[in-house]
Amino acid sequence: MNKSPFVTKKQVEDIVKKYPTPFHLYDEKGIRENVKALKEAFAWNEGYKEYFAVKATPNPFLIDILKEYGCGCDCSSYTELMLSEAMGIKGEDIMFSSNDTPVEDFVLADQLGATINLDDFTHVEFLEKAIGHIPETISCRFNPGGIFKISNDIMDNPGDSKYGMTEEQMTQAFKLLKEKGAKEFGIHAFLASNTVTNEYYPMLAKVLFELAVRLKKATGVHIKFINLSGGIGIPYRPDQKPNDILTIGEGVRKVYEEVLLPEDMGDVAIYTELGRFMMGPYGCLVTKAIHEKHTHKEYIGVDACAVNLMRPAMYGAYHHITVLGKEENTCDHKYDITGSLCENNDKFAIDRSLPKIDIGDYLVIHDTGAHGFSMGYNYNGKLKSAELLLKEDGTVKLIRRAERPSDYFATFDCFDIGKKLLSK
Repeated sequence: MNKSPFVTKKQVEDIVKKYPTPFHLYDEKGIRENVKALKEAFAWNEGYKEYFAVKATPNPFLIDILKEYGCGCDCSSYTELMLSEAMGIKGEDIMFSSNDTPVEDFVLADQLGATINLDDFTHVEFLEKAIGHIPETISCRFNPGGIFKISNDIMDNPGDSKYGMTEEQMTQAFKLLKEKGAKEFGIHAFLASNTVTNEYYPMLAKVLFELAVRLKKATGVHIKFINLSGGIGIPYRPDQKPNDILTIGEGVRKVYEEVLLPEDMGDVAIYTELGRFMMGPYGCLVTKAIHEKHTHKEYIGVDACAVNLMRPAMYGAYHHITVLGKEENTCDHKYDITGSLCENNDKFAIDRSLPKIDIGDYLVIHDTGAHGFSMGYNYNGKLKSAELLLKEDGTVKLIRRAERPSDYFATFDCFDIGKKLLSK
């Protein structure tokens, strides 16, 4: 099996005439089709809302596409809140979910009218002290502990996660928040990451729906929404079967009707906070082969590096690679595909079977649309690349320029050395 890029060699050859490699490229058509499918999958729930995980791809041009379909923003920091505000996204269109949260982040979230999701019981009084009151609508994050399994497969280990509260703490928090003036409550949980199974959301929903029933009985609060957060993954490898969002939505609906409707809780809204699922497959990193090396192994050096895509170096994550123009060629060469950082883990692929690569070939590194550009950094003084949008009509739009040396040196601008560097 193989993965086909959404861009052709001819298109890339035209793009590089104006925007040199490396660059991240996003597929507008794919993004739009995907968000429409998501909304269809949860149309059965009147209050359904997707809060896009800004951390995954913090680009206002891309978020604005999702905004057209009624999506809000899931923010986790002060600057993500600033970005949402600048785009005109405020109030209940922002879900603020963070941990170890600074005072100023809570203050801005409250000023914007965001729905605040508390990560810990101690944050109840911390929040009240920070903003001077408790919002009428508030959410708390749940962590059941232990191992989260689907059938016999271990999905993740919530018991080892720093996020969320125990059920006892949730109960105490809801009671305390109610005493302090909260009137509408939400429940949030994130128990597994990048799941490629249609069972994860329905299983998580069952856990949270049953928790909601118990919390309502124990505290008397009104549960306004249940936030399934993220966790729906994408098939990074070509032999993986993608999730079926319609099947997932139907699975959640069945559990909703089994658990919540008999308890007269049919007004509970379902929220999601998807990032990878929304953008991951609809972005790629385009880079060019600039060196080859023949020592103990065969290496191809490209003009991108871990600054542009950290996941392979950080996690050993697999990202499929297509050599443009050689899609039908036999993969009879084995390469390490490397960047230029002074770190031996700066490799996009290790012992990867690919067609023969020649200097000047363009490589598409797949599925970088989420947690790709956003995890970039500046080690070795490397500069972050541009972000481009391949529009539905085939044209290309610059949606973030490439960094310049002046960007790298900008934080020295208050010193003489900085003024000297910035004058060049």
